[in-house]
Amino acid sequence: MKTIFLVLFFLFLSVSLIRADSRNNAKEAITKLKQSESALNNYDELKSIESTFFTAEEFRRHNSFEMSERYYLLTIQKVHILLTATPAHSPSTTLSVPLPSAYQTLAPENHESPVSGKPVESLESIPLSIMKPAETTSSTLRHEMDPESDYLLDDIESDKLVGQKSIYSVANKDTLRLIAAKLGVSRQHLVKMNHLDLKAALKVGQKLTYNNRKIVPQRLTDGIIINIPDRTLYFFRNGKLASSLPVALGSAKKGAKYDWTTPTGKFTITAKVKDPTWYVPQSIRAKMEEEGKDVITSVPPGPGNPLGKYAIKTSMPGILIHSTTRPGSIYSFASHGCIRVYPEHMEKFFKELRINTRGEIIYHPVKLAITEDGRIFLEVHHDAYGKSAGLHAEARQMIEKRNISKRVDWDKVKTVIAREAGFAEDITL
Repeated sequence: MKTIFLVLFFLFLSVSLIRADSRNNAKEAITKLKQSESALNNYDELKSIESTFFTAEEFRRHNSFEMSERYYLLTIQKVHILLTATPAHSPSTTLSVPLPSAYQTLAPENHESPVSGKPVESLESIPLSIMKPAETTSSTLRHEMDPESDYLLDDIESDKLVGQKSIYSVANKDTLRLIAAKLGVSRQHLVKMNHLDLKAALKVGQKLTYNNRKIVPQRLTDGIIINIPDRTLYFFRNGKLASSLPVALGSAKKGAKYDWTTPTGKFTITAKVKDPTWYVPQSIRAKMEEEGKDVITSVPPGPGNPLGKYAIKTSMPGILIHSTTRPGSIYSFASHGCIRVYPEHMEKFFKELRINTRGEIIYHPVKLAITEDGRIFLEVHHDAYGKSAGLHAEARQMIEKRNISKRVDWDKVKTVIAREAGFAEDITL
């Protein structure tokens, strides 16, 4: 009996090691692919490969080890096909992990995802485009997905998350500041993610990778939530998130004399004004006088009006939600307390918003979400107003409150907190 037990134990151990090797090899294969030119020239195929890997992860989390093994191996196969089909790939990106030779014997057939219940692909569903040489394109971008995202899918769907990891194509008259404002990310994010040289000019058509995935802070039936550290306005209608808009908020307090931070609290929309007149607040007039400038009490509608074309009045004294003549300031702390919205975003939002809509301004530099498929996401922002008792303490408290301490990778948690990157990151163990 003891001998049989030992045989079974070592058999289980060997199978577990093989499965771990397949998963690690699949991860290594994707990493190699992302470091190659093939990843840029075949972006759709890269997403398909990541989807295959994620399917393997789904089966693994549901203890369907035979199916997860097949999809890990299928991931490796697809990477191998893409790399060898691209004539320009360098020796440094050649796949160095074991490649199964019997393709068809590994192709899963007629199976459903253990999470979504939808049919998942077989080997025959590999896009034909990766079976032939890819077109060679010149690029200023070394396409590299965030290596610390644990192969997070770009097309992940959850009603607790908004935004995506994607690619932006530079348009005419775009600047790095304007692109960051439109996407709701920082300039530093774009520079780091795309290895940009700040001295080099952007080119029309240039591809920029970005990640603006965020956790929806709290859900309303109808109304507005503005999270200050997040610099994002969330608009709910009929129980669903209708839109999320990057905004500019009040500057961090620099002294006792002028406090232009955006206040927290509940409010109601009291009026909507097109082509508004700006009535200069007393604090700004006092600063004009202090600096020896002509004191202006109001600015009529027009190109010189900092409110832009649209202004929405709230029940909070002096706090407006308005468009701006400084679109590059969006997704920063640059206002005198008001909420600035990108002009193109504001036009649509202005039409959709109704008077008497309720809202709330909150201050949550740390956000946590558990998606429908059990993945855990953490989002950490810089504590711009210095109101947090400690980002790490907040994150730990949220995790422990939900009783998920054993389900998170604490090394990832520490990394996410240290980076303060401002987008939702997978911390699932």
